Amino acid sequence: MSGLAFDQVACTRGGRLLFENVSFALAGGDALVVSGPNGVGKSSLIRIAAGLLTPSAGTVTGGVARAYLAEAHALDPERTLADALLFWARIDGAGRAEVAAALAEIGLAHIANVPVRLLSTGQRRRAALAPLIAGGAPVWLLDEPASGLDVASVARLGDIIGAHRARGGALVVATHQPILLPGAQEIMLAGVTL
Repeated sequence: MSGLAFDQVACTRGGRLLFENVSFALAGGDALVVSGPNGVGKSSLIRIAAGLLTPSAGTVTGGVARAYLAEAHALDPERTLADALLFWARIDGAGRAEVAAALAEIGLAHIANVPVRLLSTGQRRRAALAPLIAGGAPVWLLDEPASGLDVASVARLGDIIGAHRARGGALVVATHQPILLPGAQEIMLAGVTL
């Protein structure tokens, strides 16, 4: 796996420098936790890694597919959970079997036929991980993945991430909440003082 690397990356949004000189390299099985107060650029760093924002300085490299999970997710509330997830999984070339396996891995197979509108916030948040699992991208980019999850679900999230890493996957997690990621690199964004 070619992984993902930042070399002296900076981010400017709305004319304001959020962070600069961010460097890291991830290979298979690696994890990076990005933390810091609100407004310092954690989500922007994830978006740069996903290719959705261009850094104002530095370079981003990596020759593998990346899957992005934003804090807000888009599941059609009128579809069943399985069908709503299948819509997104097909974009990555996955099908019904991969979605079923992903739902089993995240512990939601028992509600696959329930309309999304009837799911709790935590169930929707966990369900948003299913397309990442089904799609098989080697690098996951997770923006606040534990938001809306109870303690047991955060522990399950840690297990899901651990399984991804055990399969040789890597990930970047922007978070306010502690998630157990043994051996993860850490970057604390503190904001830039001008």
